[in-house]
Amino acid sequence: MPYSNKIGICSDHAGYEVKEHIKAQLVARGLQVEDFGCPSADRCDYPDYAHPMGQALQSGALERGISVCGSGNGISMVMNKYPRVRAALCWTKELAELARQHNDANVLSIPARFVSLETAETMVSAFLDTDFEGGRHTARVAKIPIQD
Repeated sequence: MPYSNKIGICSDHAGYEVKEHIKAQLVARGLQVEDFGCPSADRCDYPDYAHPMGQALQSGALERGISVCGSGNGISMVMNKYPRVRAALCWTKELAELARQHNDANVLSIPARFVSLETAETMVSAFLDTDFEGGRHTARVAKIPIQD
């Protein structure tokens, strides 16, 4: 299933530079980018920006996104609180591809302090260009949300 032309992006202060760099890459690809913040490299708290993007994904207003913080862990934890979000913390192109192929990840989480801008770009391209394989992975992905 092809995604819409719109993608969300968010970060904290540690991920701000990477977020801005990736945002330019996304625009150059012809995507419409909804930037949930943060607005500068001034110290801030990642949940303040991750929750609004998570809510947009949960509501269906967005289908995919990119989140960035220093380690990638905190922002991924917030994103994955939303049942319709499958945020994958990746630090290589191969992990980004597998996150899409096997897990149908709809958010790529980037650890800004541990990857170069070039690696971040490569991961974003892999995330955007890789399809979910479906098949045996479909039933597994369906089991991810907590079932009431």
